[in-house]
Amino acid sequence: MKTTIDIADPVLEQAKRLAARRGTTVKALVELGLRRVIADSANDAGFRLRKASFKGQGLQPEFEGASWDRIRDAVYDGRGS
Repeated sequence: MKTTIDIADPVLEQAKRLAARRGTTVKALVELGLRRVIADSANDAGFRLRKASFKGQGLQPEFEGASWDRIRDAVYDGRGS
């Protein structure tokens, strides 16, 4: 399909020089660039943390409503904290 795009003169000149060095065309460079942008955007779905919950009943009864300090102290109790 043919289309028309406006490219800034300095960018077009750089593209022409690069295409000549690579033995290709500006059209091929434009297509390559578009393919890369499209591929990158497909990966933009964002990071998703896998579900890693444990099958259990939640906190032990003695820790219900406890502060983080209390829970941490219990975890490290007897471990030389």
